[in-house]
Amino acid sequence: MLTIDETDRRILKFLQQDASQSLDALGEAVHLSRNACWRRIKALETAGVISARVTMLDPNALGLGLMVFIMIRTNAHAPDWLTAFKKATRSMPEILGVYRMTGDLDYLVRARVADMADYDRLYQALIRRVPLSDVSASFVMEQIKDTHELPL
Repeated sequence: MLTIDETDRRILKFLQQDASQSLDALGEAVHLSRNACWRRIKALETAGVISARVTMLDPNALGLGLMVFIMIRTNAHAPDWLTAFKKATRSMPEILGVYRMTGDLDYLVRARVADMADYDRLYQALIRRVPLSDVSASFVMEQIKDTHELPL
């Protein structure tokens, strides 16, 4: 198991903000040489602390201005239903996150679509693939905070 020290935390903080920055710039920001930075990043990747490096896109610029949270309750809890549900939701690119919940909801789905008609298309496609007993949706009116940065 890798021990994460304060230098690693600083590296991770900067990478969460901009993973495309050069090793030279990152090294300067955390007061390490380029090679020392590279070795630490490789160790963090090997340990699974860094799981991916991605590019964040602006959904509005891509015509996906409507975020929707879909709340799902189901009467089916058999393994084959869950397998079909996972397969269906994982294959739909509009669906960004699927969470099995405690409490009144069974599943919470986060999706990005163009508009209400696009949401209806997504909804219809989902219910064709897997039976659902109760589905409701809430549409985001204002995004106040949305980040992938973990607190370090």
